[in-house]
Amino acid sequence: MTTLAITGGTGFVGRHLLRLVTERDWQARALARRPQEAVPSIFWVAGALDQPAGLARLVAGADAVIHVAGVVNAADRAGFAAGNIAGTAAVIAAARDAGIRRFVHVSSLAAREPGLSDYGWSKAESEKLVAESGLDWSIVRPPAVYGPGDMEMLDMFRMAARGIVALPPGGRLSVIAAQDLARLLLALAKGGTPGGTYEPDDGRPGGWSHGDFARALGAAVQRRVRTLAVPAALLRIGAGIDGLVRGRGAKLTPDRVRYFCHPDWVVDPGRAPPAQLWQAEIATPAGLNATAGWYRARGLLPSPRHRT
Repeated sequence: MTTLAITGGTGFVGRHLLRLVTERDWQARALARRPQEAVPSIFWVAGALDQPAGLARLVAGADAVIHVAGVVNAADRAGFAAGNIAGTAAVIAAARDAGIRRFVHVSSLAAREPGLSDYGWSKAESEKLVAESGLDWSIVRPPAVYGPGDMEMLDMFRMAARGIVALPPGGRLSVIAAQDLARLLLALAKGGTPGGTYEPDDGRPGGWSHGDFARALGAAVQRRVRTLAVPAALLRIGAGIDGLVRGRGAKLTPDRVRYFCHPDWVVDPGRAPPAQLWQAEIATPAGLNATAGWYRARGLLPSPRHRT
């Protein structure tokens, strides 16, 4: 039976990954800072990326490592470095010490443009560590990830429910459902040729224009939406306001503004995962509908008949 060592199992993508592990009757050892509810086939390991003893317990007896954990929002460059660079180095060291060869690393499409944001820079640096690790590695650069359980895109759904979606000035993006991303990570942990850097998506050629994606969000919440292109300067002001209102919980940060305003976040078709290994199964309109339903079931999004 395959046993995986997984970081980030308590997060959005990690939860989808663990669900697939249990469905396939595999086993996983998952890192967690705090006690977690019991899950079939999952052994929770107390620890964190900056705790070598916990990482050693995590990887003991595993066949492969899937490194999902990372920092997507930090107060400064040092915060991104600690979570995404030092954290990755620590997991690599633990895998090496345990004699594990297979290593799957979750990066980001932002790593293609390390000069745009501290987040992208930190992910690019983490990729260098993986590529130089000597392990049988695979790197996955997801584009925007959505799905049930995601709290990062909730504000976009809420804007759509109100009938207007504020967007960066122009550009295109690719997206992927968390369930599909989780399937790819498991496929790479089990097989595939080591040494690949992959950019998966929903299979939509050329990705989505911001406007088309906003309208897809509107369809998911059963609302006709208008789009509003917001200049970068106003987005920066909005980031300052979000920081004042939500503090460390702010979703729109100056770092993200620089990222959002880049016009091309479409995956490179030349870096698509091999078709015989993986293909996207969830069409984005259906996936967005399921995500909206998840939000509504938890009172995070109004039902269409109850809007004001």
